[in-house]
Amino acid sequence: MDQALISSEAGVLAVLTGICAFFFWLEKATRWRLFQYVPPLVFIYLTPVLLSNTGVLVQWMGVDREAPSSPAAGVVAMTPAGVIPTSSPAYDAIKAFALPMMLVLMLLNVDVGRAVRLVGRGVGVMLFGSVGVIVGAALGTLAVRQWLEPNAWKAYGALAGSWVGGTGNLAAVSEALDASGTEVGLAVLADTLLLLLWVPVMLASKRIAAPFARFARVDEDRVAAMDAAILADEREAPSATYQEYLYLLFAAFAVTAVSQFITQSITEFLTARKFVWPVHFSESTCRILLVTTIGIALSFTPLRRIVASRHLGMALVFLFMAQTGATANLAMAAEQAAPFLGGALICIATHGAFCLLGARLLRVDIHTAAIASAANIGGIATASCVAAHHKESLMPAAILLALLGYALGNYAGLMTAALCRMAM
Repeated sequence: MDQALISSEAGVLAVLTGICAFFFWLEKATRWRLFQYVPPLVFIYLTPVLLSNTGVLVQWMGVDREAPSSPAAGVVAMTPAGVIPTSSPAYDAIKAFALPMMLVLMLLNVDVGRAVRLVGRGVGVMLFGSVGVIVGAALGTLAVRQWLEPNAWKAYGALAGSWVGGTGNLAAVSEALDASGTEVGLAVLADTLLLLLWVPVMLASKRIAAPFARFARVDEDRVAAMDAAILADEREAPSATYQEYLYLLFAAFAVTAVSQFITQSITEFLTARKFVWPVHFSESTCRILLVTTIGIALSFTPLRRIVASRHLGMALVFLFMAQTGATANLAMAAEQAAPFLGGALICIATHGAFCLLGARLLRVDIHTAAIASAANIGGIATASCVAAHHKESLMPAAILLALLGYALGNYAGLMTAALCRMAM
């Protein structure tokens, strides 16, 4: 472990949770417009990167880290270690427990039947968009592979997980692929920068509603019926009780334990017969897929009605992303940033083309298509904002589509990673 300024497990956890809490407090207390364009997630990831890469930053600034210490002369050598370490048992604990628990808690709110009933063909457009992300990532990898490191396919897999689902899927897919902090950093960078470009496009698309309706041959009666169904289905969410929090924690810990037991049993079975995991399918991959599938299955139980599950899950998402930032290699990420962004741009453009194709084939209006795309690329918050701009009655539908994306994101991200690995 690095000889960092803060190296104890409790100290590291305090720093990571403090970073998460600080930037959300800062967003709420100051209401800076900066946070409308650069969400707290970016700072939550980057701050641990800087704290754990102090030595790299010092080297970039031209400070001689190899100079001998001379307290008498007032000169003290800079160490390559940072404020927090790049490896710690605390990070291992977060990956082992916080990540699978987060997945279970996030997936409990998914209501597939309600989403299909209320949004109808909008689900189809979202599925087209998801396929566009997968295909686009493979095309982007082909285009820029000569400038990327051999494991950059993991970053594209994590990015696809985010662009089909959300930040939680980015975290889950990166863990399933054993992606390094550097590779996750590239995914976070592309996710953030290209979202800033994509959201204005989704908002501005409202202005072409009439010509788009002619292009897509929209059935206005169907749109009116969908709006009426959404308004009739609106419901007020009750507050969660401490008993319900205990139910959630039990479910999350139980699924984590079951998934670990099954994957360990499979590993022991393979080892006893001198087999190994397939190239594209590791023990981590198996564990994440198990947690995802069990979490979706639990969404059909009464646990889905506990609204606090998503909030608790999101808290764990941000903690995981802070941990990932602390393990990143800043120098390597800087070298690959430009070509990786080029490939990601191809990916998001392909996603847009597939959304247009889906809207045309399914005869969906621009409002629903924009929300479906926003649910893919941005998640719940972005989809809600786009819905509020286009048509406020679609906000519940936007949330449902984004939750459906969470259910699909891990599968899509792993599929994308396999394709991108073949394209490298």
